[in-house]
Amino acid sequence: MTSLSKQVSRPAFWLSLCLVSFAGFPNHATKGNASFALQSPQGSLTPLQIEIEKQTQRLGSTETEERRDAVTRLGSMHHPAASRAALPALHDSVAIVRATAATAISSLSSGDRAAALIPLLADKDEFVRREVAFALGHAHDLSAVQPLIERLTSDKQDSVRSAAAVALGELRDATATLSLAETLSPGSGMATRSRKKPKKEKDLFLLRAAARSLGQIGSRVGLPALVAALQDEKMADDVRREAAFALGLIGDVAAVPALRSVEAARDPYLAEAARHAIYRIEHQPKPVNGN
Repeated sequence: MTSLSKQVSRPAFWLSLCLVSFAGFPNHATKGNASFALQSPQGSLTPLQIEIEKQTQRLGSTETEERRDAVTRLGSMHHPAASRAALPALHDSVAIVRATAATAISSLSSGDRAAALIPLLADKDEFVRREVAFALGHAHDLSAVQPLIERLTSDKQDSVRSAAAVALGELRDATATLSLAETLSPGSGMATRSRKKPKKEKDLFLLRAAARSLGQIGSRVGLPALVAALQDEKMADDVRREAAFALGLIGDVAAVPALRSVEAARDPYLAEAARHAIYRIEHQPKPVNGN
């Protein structure tokens, strides 16, 4: 009986040992078999929610670099919940964190992004204003047009004005045409609402951005400023090339004489840009029945 009882007790012993072993198992699902998963300390949170919570906690760090890295990681998730978690960083005390947050909220709706970003166009830091302007261009919400025009015409920093010019081109709203035209070619005969006396802008990136954005918007109202820039031999060649390219995008035959006048320009790239613009204008689809 003793040996028989020992044989009977062995299966029970091994069963009890297995139960004890599983009871002490770590709280992780067995790889490849969800049936062994045990409840995590986070309850029913998904891995994404757990990661968002982790980075949100890091936003409270006293270390600037840790906060900036947390915002970057939230942005890289490309998820609305992660972007919402990054919103408080727009008001961080350090400029680099605020600027990083401007792009980290890109998964929010266009309207929500614009509403969050527009107030930061008045940020005291130049870098923040610049990054916010670029982000508003990517948001494609027309509520940003007037605030960006204000930055274009009144900001003291050329980098911010340039970013505003780029963003206005991406938004493609004709409301910005006059301000961009005056930026490109002051005194070119364009009406302007600016109370400041026109002066020739020295920043080449700003001039190129203004010319390109006029082409992207496509309004014929910008034609005089683009033609003036194209024919100004004192203007940098790369700005004149942008003006030629923009005239091709607008597609008005009235620009052809000005474009032909630079076909023999000393800059071969300008001459090529002019020829390409002329070809584009002359070969654009013709309206059908006047439509």
